[in-house]
Amino acid sequence: MADSEHSSSDETSFDSSEESSKKTEHEFSEDEETLIIRMYNLVGERWSLIAGRIPGRTAEEIEKYWNSRYSTSE
Repeated sequence: MADSEHSSSDETSFDSSEESSKKTEHEFSEDEETLIIRMYNLVGERWSLIAGRIPGRTAEEIEKYWNSRYSTSE
């Protein structure tokens, strides 16, 4: 009985950590957002250059974030 309780708690903690990693993938901190805006104003759409300044973020993540947040359809 103790083994089954232990394994179910392991699965629960794995699921919650998996969900939190997906959540942080799309959420940017205020500092990250500020840096992205400042870098964009300096270098434009050079996403890999911007991503190089933010540990753990890819150019694709930053571009998707920018386009979803600041894209203008004219």
